[in-house]
Amino acid sequence: MSTKEILTACSGITDALNNGELKTAFDLIQSLISGVQELSFQNRLNELQDTYRYLLHYYEEGTHDPAREQIYATIRTGAYELADRVRYRALSALTGISHAWSWTFPSPHPVEVAELVGQMPAQYEEDNPTWFETSIICLFEIVWKTPFLSADDAAPLRRALADGRFPLPAKCQIVSALLLGLQMLFDREKLDLLFDAAAEEDMEVRIRALIAICLTLYKYRQRTPYYPGIRHRLDTLAEAPDFRRIMQTVVLRFILSRETEKVTHKIQEEILPEMRKLKFTSQGERFGLLSDFPGDGVNPEWKDPATGDHVTKKLEEYASLQEEGLDVSHSTFIHLKNFGFFREISNWFLPFTLRHSSFGNRENTHSVGMDTLMQAVFMCNSDKYSLFLSLLKIPETQRKQIMQQMDSQFGAMNKQQLQELKSKHNKVESITSQYIQDLYRFYKLYPHRAEFEDIFNWTLDFHLLPALKPYLSDAETLLNIAELYLRKGYYEDAQTLYDWLIERDAQDEMLYQKAGYCRQMTGDLQGALAAYLRSELLNPDSKWLLRRLADCYRMIKQPEKALAVYRRYEQLSPDTVPALIYMGHCCLEMKNYADALKYYFKADYLEPESPKIWRAVAWSSFLSGKYDQARHYYGKILDRRPLMQDFLNAGHTEWVLQHIQKALAFYRSAVKAEDGGFDKFHTLFGQDIPDLLRAGINPSEIPMLLDRLQYTL
Repeated sequence: MSTKEILTACSGITDALNNGELKTAFDLIQSLISGVQELSFQNRLNELQDTYRYLLHYYEEGTHDPAREQIYATIRTGAYELADRVRYRALSALTGISHAWSWTFPSPHPVEVAELVGQMPAQYEEDNPTWFETSIICLFEIVWKTPFLSADDAAPLRRALADGRFPLPAKCQIVSALLLGLQMLFDREKLDLLFDAAAEEDMEVRIRALIAICLTLYKYRQRTPYYPGIRHRLDTLAEAPDFRRIMQTVVLRFILSRETEKVTHKIQEEILPEMRKLKFTSQGERFGLLSDFPGDGVNPEWKDPATGDHVTKKLEEYASLQEEGLDVSHSTFIHLKNFGFFREISNWFLPFTLRHSSFGNRENTHSVGMDTLMQAVFMCNSDKYSLFLSLLKIPETQRKQIMQQMDSQFGAMNKQQLQELKSKHNKVESITSQYIQDLYRFYKLYPHRAEFEDIFNWTLDFHLLPALKPYLSDAETLLNIAELYLRKGYYEDAQTLYDWLIERDAQDEMLYQKAGYCRQMTGDLQGALAAYLRSELLNPDSKWLLRRLADCYRMIKQPEKALAVYRRYEQLSPDTVPALIYMGHCCLEMKNYADALKYYFKADYLEPESPKIWRAVAWSSFLSGKYDQARHYYGKILDRRPLMQDFLNAGHTEWVLQHIQKALAFYRSAVKAEDGGFDKFHTLFGQDIPDLLRAGINPSEIPMLLDRLQYTL
C-alpha cells in the first residue's frame, strides 16, 4: 500500500471507531494487517473481534450484563490502539514517505533512558552546559521519537519527574517531548507521564504538563471518554486548590492566541509606521462624518470597572496590546528564527537560561538592562534566545553601545517600575502565556512545520471537552471565557456560553443583552430580538437596549415597531441626533415623508454642518415632491466632498424639474466620481427608477436620456 492508501484507510478506521461502527473498523484494520503481515497484530485483532462477538451474542440473548459498557469501552480503546500500532508499522516500512514520519520515527536510539536520566543531575551541577545540553537533546529525541514507550522506558522518566534534584530544564523538555510524540501517535504511557508531571510542585513543569494534557485530550477527544483512568487522574489533579484557576488561565490564553496574527498585522502595518512618523493629526481632522450613535457597539455598562476602557474597544497602542496579554513579540521575532540554534527541534521548547553554550562568553551579552529584560514576562523563551543570538551577530563595539543604552534606560527606572516590568502578570499567567507562545513559534515558524498538524488551527474550546468540562463549568469561569470571546469578536463561541449561563440565572438582564448582541452580530436577528425583549422585561429603560431593539425591528423590515422604540429612546435622551435620524429613516420606509422631514430638520438644527443629515433632508424632499428644497440641499452637499450617489440624486432633481442639460451634467459627474464607471452608475440608476416614475418622469424618456449620457461620456 502507498502512503496515501495507508493514511486513507487509517482515517476510515478512526471515523468508524468515532461513530461506534466497530465491525467496519475491524474490517479496515484487517486490510492494513494484511499488508504488514505481523502475527501479533492479527492475534490482537482476533482477540478483540472474538470478545465483541460474545458481547453482541449476549446482548441479542437479552442477558443482563452490568459490565457491558466497561467491556465495550475496552474493546473500543483496544481497536484505537491496535490501529495506531498497525499504522506506525505500515508507514515505517515504506521508503520515500513524508518527512514527518521518516524523520520522527527512526530506528531505536542506542542510549538507554535510565542511563541518560541518571547522568543528568551530576552534569547540571558540574556546570558543564555543553555536556548537559547534549544530554537534554538526546533525551528529548528518545521520548519524542519512540512511538510507544514501554513500561521499562517510562519508569526512569517517572522517577526523574518526581525527583527534586532532577534539573528543571530537563523536566520541561520531557514534557514537551511527550506532547510532540502524542500529537503524532496516542500512547497511554506518555499520557500517564504527563499526568505525573502535572502533579509536580514546580509550577513551570506543572503548567506545561497541564497544557500538554489539554492539547492531547483535545486531539483525541473522540476516544478519551473510553479511558476511565483519565477522569480519575483529572479528579486527583483537581484536588489542588489552584487547579481550576490554572485551567481557566490556559483556556483564556489559548483564546488570545487566536489574535496573534491580527496583532502582528496591526503592529507591522499600523502601529510601527505611525511610530516612525512621530506625527499625529488631530481628531477633528480624522473624523469628518457624523459621530456614531451613543452606545453603538457593545453596551458600555458591560465594562468591568476594574479593567478600564481597553477591554471594551479596539486596542490601538502597543502598550495596550501588551497589557491585554496578547502576543506582541511575535511580530518582532518572526524573522529571527534562522539561527543554527533553532535547527534543533528541542530548542524551540527549551526554558531560557543565560548558561546556554550558544552564548559563548557570558560577558558578550552581560548588562543590567539585558538581565532585567530577560526577566520580563512578555517575552517567551524562544524570543529571548532570538534576542541574545541576534546581539552576538552585532559587532562588539555596537553591541556594547546597545548594552550601555539599555543600562541607562533601565537605570532610570525606580524599583517599582522594574518590578512591574518583571511581574506584570502573576506567575501562572506568565508561565502559561510564555509556553503557549513558544508552542506558537514552533507550529508557525519551524522550517518543517508543514509536516506537523498545526494545533493553532484547531478551535481549542477546552471548556466544551467532556473530559475537561467538569472543571471549567462553574459560572465564574464560563462568564470569564464568554467575556473574552465577546471582546475579541468570537460571537458564536460567546453565544453558546451565554445561553448556558442564562439557563442558570434567568434574571440577569446583562446575559440576555450579550446573548442578543452575539446573535445580532452573527445575523440571527430574530434570535437577537427575542433575547433583547427578555432583557427589556427586566430593564425597560436601558438606552443601549432600546437602540438595539430598534435596530433589529428596522433590519427585519418592521419600521413601525422600530419607530415606537426610537421614540421611547428619545424620551430618555431628548434631542439625540442619531435617534432623530433613525426615526426619520423609519418614517421614510413607511413612506411618511412629512414626518421624516420633521425629524431630519430637527437633526439639521441641532447639527447644522452635517452632510449626512443634508443627504437625508434632500432625498426626503425629493420623495415628497419638494424639488426646489431638494435642489438647495444638494447644492450644499456638492460644495463639500460629494459621492457618486450625491451627483446621481442631484441629477434626478434637475431632471424632474425638466433641466435636462443640468441633469446630464450631474450624471456625467456621477459616472466619473468613483471607480466602476458607467456600469456602477447604471446599477444605482436602475434602483431609483421607481422613484423617478413616481416623480412624473415618462418611462419612454429613461432609455433616451441614458443613451444621450453615453454619447457624451
